[in-house]
Amino acid sequence: MRRMTAFVLCLLLSLGAGHAARAADADPNLLKSVLAGLGNHQSVRASFVQTRSNPALAQPQVSHGTLLFVLGRGMLWQTAQPYQETLALTGSHAARLDAQGELQPIRDARGVSQVSQMLQSLLAGKPDDVLRQFDVQASGAAEKWTLHFAPKQSRVARILSGIELDGDTFLEGIRIDMHDGAATDIRFSDTRDAGTLTAPEKSALGLP
Repeated sequence: MRRMTAFVLCLLLSLGAGHAARAADADPNLLKSVLAGLGNHQSVRASFVQTRSNPALAQPQVSHGTLLFVLGRGMLWQTAQPYQETLALTGSHAARLDAQGELQPIRDARGVSQVSQMLQSLLAGKPDDVLRQFDVQASGAAEKWTLHFAPKQSRVARILSGIELDGDTFLEGIRIDMHDGAATDIRFSDTRDAGTLTAPEKSALGLP
């Protein structure tokens, strides 16, 4: 569980053969507006607080860290507490940054790579990968919106209840609810355009 975000782990359960894309959207213009807005930012930094709750746990598990997303390149998910770990999710690859600053591929990373591509596509304003797996409903307004994702496949729906994203100019939160009562809530703060990347960041994302 420590090797990757709870967001990725939960979504791994929902991977499977896709069907034709369909957005069950109450406001098609709102969905287009939200996705276009997300795609306007070439690179983004944010801090996150991730809370995992489970009926089997006495108390929620909380982790803190930062996220760097670069359009067309991928993302760095850096957990700072309660442990330190950096994951590089780039295109179809998933790797961990070791203490020497070298990237070590994650074993059995096919599912992780597929999920990271789905998230990267969504943040880039290109939802086709997501819509193959989920029906999407949009509500609110462009300045304060919510997207709810319901799995299309019945075998997935028996495990995954739904995923909800909310935000304004930037993505503010992700919530994942499982049918067994487990839930993951990720809240982003201090979200802004990334500015100049450091040399290690460029190296991890394969940038010159």
